[in-house]
Amino acid sequence: MVAVYSLDGKTKKEAKLPPVFREDVRPDLIKRAVISSQSARYQPYGPDWYAGKRTSAFSWGPGRGVSRVPRVKGSRYPRGGAGAIVPQAVKGRRAHPPKVEKVIRKKMNRKERLKALRSAIAATASAEMVKARGHRTGLKEFPAVVEEDFEAVKSTREVRELFMKMGLWEDVERAKDGRTIRAGRGKMRGRRYKNRRSVLVVVAEDRGIGAGARNLPGVDVVTADGLSCEDLAPGTHPGRLALYTTSALKRLEERF
Repeated sequence: MVAVYSLDGKTKKEAKLPPVFREDVRPDLIKRAVISSQSARYQPYGPDWYAGKRTSAFSWGPGRGVSRVPRVKGSRYPRGGAGAIVPQAVKGRRAHPPKVEKVIRKKMNRKERLKALRSAIAATASAEMVKARGHRTGLKEFPAVVEEDFEAVKSTREVRELFMKMGLWEDVERAKDGRTIRAGRGKMRGRRYKNRRSVLVVVAEDRGIGAGARNLPGVDVVTADGLSCEDLAPGTHPGRLALYTTSALKRLEERF
């Protein structure tokens, strides 16, 4: 049994958690499931088939005292023409470039994926795993449960006030302060910042809470039917700080 919070931040009743929260946590399966979901979004890439081959270079053949690599016509490179086409030549083609036919999708059996999802849900009820992920909260029991009316809250101010009363706002501030600039070329490719994940709000139906919580740093809203291991275990690490509505618990009990 867990306490159910009302919209004024007080606990008025209790709710029974579905059996899925008693599932054994399998970090190995959760990690595979997250990687499998991410690999489905990978885009195959590779160079043009004729990259490095569009040149007039041809080999001079034997008997000239130089290696028989293809050499560009008309070039006056030291000790003979400039080499081309072959990988070992300066400005030659790549030896083993990425290939579009490479299999980059990591598949996973359906039963294993469902087992991983149940494990990830159960991990949200473990205080040790939630704190091990770095979440900061004043909650005394996990997961946090709020009444069904929370799904219809459309105001960010109301969501913030409830988070403060429940002890969840500290983790939202942690996510806000943890935003950093990415190292490497990703800064130039539309992913300049690395954002931290905070509270995951699980609802049965989004009746406005998606608009009310979307501007809070690190906060995500997902339906119970749309739950995935990526939502519950960002970065393959289980134990995300989650907030369930009572109707979402009922939906999880029906689903699992």
